[in-house]
Amino acid sequence: MTTDIVSEITKDALYTIIITSAPLLLISLVIGLIISIFQTVTSIQEQTLTFVPKVICVFVGLMIFGEFMMNHMTGYMTQLWTDFTIYIR
Repeated sequence: MTTDIVSEITKDALYTIIITSAPLLLISLVIGLIISIFQTVTSIQEQTLTFVPKVICVFVGLMIFGEFMMNHMTGYMTQLWTDFTIYIR
């Protein structure tokens, strides 16, 4: 196993992590921003106000994007196991 192969596996793993986690992170970011703007406008300074809407929206996002995320992760794992004979040389 050469350093080129290790670099390629690492690059693909990081890319898979970013692509898989991006939808839920973006949902959480947008909901947090909206609630922060709402808190600023209404002068409500409750710290726990953002927690429940974020959890609900991330759960809904997981139901919507779950299939995409699972397909992407299983595709990467299938690629790793398919190329396994190349890695052990």
